[in-house]
Amino acid sequence: MTQLRILFLGTGGSWPTVKRNVSSIAVKRGSEVILFDCGEGTQRQFQQSNLSYMQVSKIFITHFHGDHFLGLPGLIQTMQLNDRDKPLHLYGPKGMEELINQLLTLGYFRPSYRIIAHEISDGAEIEFDEYSVTALKVNHNVPAFAYRLNEFQRAGKFNKPKALKMGIPEGPLFSKLQKGQTITLPNGEKVTPDMILGPSRKGRTIVISGDTKPCEQMIGFSEDADILIHEGTFDSKLQDIAKEYGHTTAAQAAEIAKKAKVEKLYLVHISPRYLDFHVLEDEARSVFPHSYVPKDFQEVEVKLKK
Repeated sequence: MTQLRILFLGTGGSWPTVKRNVSSIAVKRGSEVILFDCGEGTQRQFQQSNLSYMQVSKIFITHFHGDHFLGLPGLIQTMQLNDRDKPLHLYGPKGMEELINQLLTLGYFRPSYRIIAHEISDGAEIEFDEYSVTALKVNHNVPAFAYRLNEFQRAGKFNKPKALKMGIPEGPLFSKLQKGQTITLPNGEKVTPDMILGPSRKGRTIVISGDTKPCEQMIGFSEDADILIHEGTFDSKLQDIAKEYGHTTAAQAAEIAKKAKVEKLYLVHISPRYLDFHVLEDEARSVFPHSYVPKDFQEVEVKLKK
């Protein structure tokens, strides 16, 4: 079973504070780290965590406000100083290629490893070996995306007693069947995976909103997600300010989570004005009980459903 964990590297919005750095969320899947946004100071947040930035293979940027991407130059250069030789892929809205070209010519820096920028569009689905990441255009005051990381369907539960009864010896043949391969027994009988495995099972899903006003399309985009990480910059008393600057209140985010029938909601991009995050958490829980405001460095494991 591949472990899937979320590490909240930065949960604040606009500028860093003593308690919260700006936006950055690391998703660790097995040995790989996928980074969503990279606000200033992200590399230092990594250094204070139990993750290594050298494991980052892909970075998805939601939009080009500084608190979501200004950590890129330092992180990219530090990777080089630590002898990175693996390619780094960066994804984001139109303008991503130009931005990366500018970052790679800052000062005397010249990259010694491949840095590949990908400009993606609304609805784009990028497939990797065992999961995909889909982009959704959201309603901010600059072009911005939400992202949905979705694991592919996984094999059904292995019926060990049945396998042994059919004369399949425990060991490599078990592994082949679990990987979806047909095997041949010593007597010549062929055994297909569907004869031993139960129905295929749903993979895990994480949705990250980026900065946005409340969007009706976020409901369908987040449907049945295990985790929805949605911005909740303000409480409802500041709803007008939230609307003006293209943000969502805690209650509005909770309403989206409720309608989308997600398992849990985590509110991020917390305004620096909130010294007590319970104001936002309590408001969200009044609408959707499984709402949380994570602290920087908080980890969440996303478990497989049985």
